[in-house]
Amino acid sequence: MSKLNATDIQGFVLRGYNMPYARYGFLHFENSARARDLIRRLLGIVTTGRSWDQGKPQSTVNVAFTYRGLVKLELPIATLISFPVEFQQGMKARGGILGDTGLNSHEHWDELWRNETQVHAWLAINALTTDALEARTGQLQELMQETGGARVLSYQDAAAIVEDGKVTLKEHFGFTDGFGNPDYLGVCRSTQPGQGKLMPDGSWAPLATGELLLGYADEAGELPVAPVPHILASNGTFMVYRKLHQNVGTFRRFLDTWAARYGAGDNFAREKLASKFIGRWRDGTPVESSPDKPDPAIAQDPNLSTNFTYGEDTAGTRCPIGAHIRRVHPRDAFGFKGRLINRRRITRRGLPYGPFASESDASPDLDTVERGVIFMALNASISRQFEFVQQQWVNYGNDAHLGNEKDLLMGNHAAGEKYVIQGDTNPANPPFVCAHLPNFVELRGGEYFFLPSITALGMMAMNLVDPR
Repeated sequence: MSKLNATDIQGFVLRGYNMPYARYGFLHFENSARARDLIRRLLGIVTTGRSWDQGKPQSTVNVAFTYRGLVKLELPIATLISFPVEFQQGMKARGGILGDTGLNSHEHWDELWRNETQVHAWLAINALTTDALEARTGQLQELMQETGGARVLSYQDAAAIVEDGKVTLKEHFGFTDGFGNPDYLGVCRSTQPGQGKLMPDGSWAPLATGELLLGYADEAGELPVAPVPHILASNGTFMVYRKLHQNVGTFRRFLDTWAARYGAGDNFAREKLASKFIGRWRDGTPVESSPDKPDPAIAQDPNLSTNFTYGEDTAGTRCPIGAHIRRVHPRDAFGFKGRLINRRRITRRGLPYGPFASESDASPDLDTVERGVIFMALNASISRQFEFVQQQWVNYGNDAHLGNEKDLLMGNHAAGEKYVIQGDTNPANPPFVCAHLPNFVELRGGEYFFLPSITALGMMAMNLVDPR
């Protein structure tokens, strides 16, 4: 295919910025004309996918809209009803499909997300320093005041976890995160084996562009369902935003309890059991590649850290069948050289939020302090990609022959649920069952957004969207 027009695509879609600070503003439009004027003024500020030949900027800006935001902007009704139904309904209405019930139901969400009608837009800043973050925030606030185009309902700050003065890729449970975003045709990035789709000869190739961007052929050779007119959708995508609270105290107590019965019951057994939960050791070493110990030579080698499959481990004796990373990216675990999963891939963005608690922190409020991960998924089809993964692979286990078992880490557990670790005859790798799973992660709210192209932003700003 021809090279993508990166200047027409928001940079947040094409690249992970890898900046340590972020601030997500959630906007409410009071007046349609003034909101369109704000978008017009943002056009010269929004960061595109253009390459950074002079190095990273100090900060970036990106914008996305909820369905209700597009209604407020007065897009034509023929255009509005052409958006996929799941986007029109929004995340709260899709709670039953997503398993957002019980502790994860909207009654327990942050106030911002309980009223699904108030958030119209997401305005994101990523920054290299806190000074750059504040400076950009001030600039955008001035713009909103000058135009009267939007009111900030709330800001959500996020930041990389810093340990010993160094920025890390860790999340609050202590695991190195951020491996394995997919490669796509035409998207320029540093690729690693294991990030695309598995080919019959065992090599890896980029996924079709249409799995990420609207207006391009997907893995079925078809154009994704998209709004009209075509030019409004092309080079845009959909984003899932979820604020995930992490019960750090619960996770550590659960690990301590079951590690005492696993293997030798020592600290190494604790770390090995933790790796069996996730499918990676804390340093990122894939358990499938190194089941008995973390191996920095693997974790830090781009040619090895994501380059593995499960086809030779169908019994799960190396990496458990229900391990988190095996569930959300099964690779070839379901056979057919991985072709069954190529249309379920998502691209992840986001950062941790809240204060980090070291392993030595024995505070009694490890669960109640607000900390977690801002999870954002980019995909051309929310229903076919994110919702399928969340429903079928996180909160259900039938595709992996695990019946009703859920993902230990992300699943919305009911009383009495268990996690099975397959093992073998090696005393250091015994079969094991952890029972009475609590919820390690709780949903604090979120929404579905449309991330338009620069061209589409211009059309919206000038009120020129014409579905004919």
